[in-house]
Amino acid sequence: MSEVNSQQPINVVTTLIDEYAAGKRAFSRAELGNADLQGVNLKGSDLSYADLSEANLSGANLRGTDLSFADLSQANLRNADLRGALLISANLSQADLQGANLEKADCDRNTHFPPNFDLVKAGLQIQHD
Repeated sequence: MSEVNSQQPINVVTTLIDEYAAGKRAFSRAELGNADLQGVNLKGSDLSYADLSEANLSGANLRGTDLSFADLSQANLRNADLRGALLISANLSQADLQGANLEKADCDRNTHFPPNFDLVKAGLQIQHD
């Protein structure tokens, strides 16, 4: 793989899964809107600035994953494990977070959640400037 290609954002689910299995964890700016990532294990990955809008991440292991500035709008995160994830300035508007485990995940005042989402009940830690 040439150095130029290694800098390109991930935009194919099988590539993401194969590279994770090979030990890669840096997937910043991945372009995976509408992707089917149901039940995938991406624990500890860097998905900052990724486009995961409308992606199916139900049951996914995203524990400790950096999702800062990621677009997760309208994503299906039902029963996903997001414990300890970084959600700084992430967009989770209209995301389905039913049953998602967000214990000790970090967010800030610029993180967008669905209406009526209870950050305290979910166990999120709000970072202040």
